[in-house]
Amino acid sequence: MNFQTLLKVEEAQFFLDCAFKHARERVIDQKEKIRTKAKRDPVKKAKATEQTRIRAVERAITSRFDKIIQSFPSIDNLPEFYYELIKITIDYALLKRSLGAVNWSSKRTTDMARFYEAKVMKSHDEERVKQASKEFYGRVSSIVKQISKNLLFLEEARKTMKRFPAVKTSLYTVALFGFPNIGKTTLLGKLTGSKPEIKNYAFTTKSLNMGYFTKNGKKIQVIDTPGTLNRFDKMNYIEQQAHLALKHCADLIVYIIDLTEPYPLKDQQKLRKQLVGKEVIVYLTKKDIIDKKIFESFKKDHYIDSPEELKKEILSRIPEDGKKPSPDEP
Repeated sequence: MNFQTLLKVEEAQFFLDCAFKHARERVIDQKEKIRTKAKRDPVKKAKATEQTRIRAVERAITSRFDKIIQSFPSIDNLPEFYYELIKITIDYALLKRSLGAVNWSSKRTTDMARFYEAKVMKSHDEERVKQASKEFYGRVSSIVKQISKNLLFLEEARKTMKRFPAVKTSLYTVALFGFPNIGKTTLLGKLTGSKPEIKNYAFTTKSLNMGYFTKNGKKIQVIDTPGTLNRFDKMNYIEQQAHLALKHCADLIVYIIDLTEPYPLKDQQKLRKQLVGKEVIVYLTKKDIIDKKIFESFKKDHYIDSPEELKKEILSRIPEDGKKPSPDEP
């Protein structure tokens, strides 16, 4: 899913200024056509001019508003990962109301345009023609300004959604999971060839990193989840992303244990046991800098300790067609 195409949402006055400017330019462009249509009748000329203004304003506003609505995804039809991510990062109800408000404003502008076009055409003198057009400008300005707060909210929502990770939810997905700063990002590079930036402090992964390899021509997605602590009841935003990725995207989890114990092994094992309902491979990291007896005690449980061996094991567990299992499959 890519949220980079969401259109920037300007403030209400911007849309009005653009619409009124477009109306002025449209009248200039249509000057000869209006003159021909009026046939030297000042009332007809006024009617043709103001009708052109009204239509130009209506089209400028509705086209921009409709494009904003179309650029935002249908929230209820998003994959579960993104649906839940939106609900934990954005006021979901207000997002729907704000999109509805923009849609209302677009339709109301069209209704006003039709009403005042008719009023202009029924007027019998220049003054009434111009007064009807002036009233339209006022009514439309009021309609657009009524949704000022909704437009401001949508722009903030757009900025938030643009920062969402570009997870391909339809691909078979392997998630690298474990405590912070234990080598997940390095392992991602070894498995997929990706080169994410690595820092030498905890919580180095500030969002989900993705890498890919193929099996039988099918792309397999590998997600490096942010460092996740054993405190599911007090997750921060980054940890929530990791939790949602495991819950809704991962078909296979590689759980990484750091035997040098930057976090106690009992805590790492406890977090491992909470991974229920998913297929798990346990990978031992930093084996070259720990006591050999400690390593051998874990190795006897058939845990994997080399990237090459790990990739072979991952490939053996992925379906031959490389496809993501359907939701009802184990």
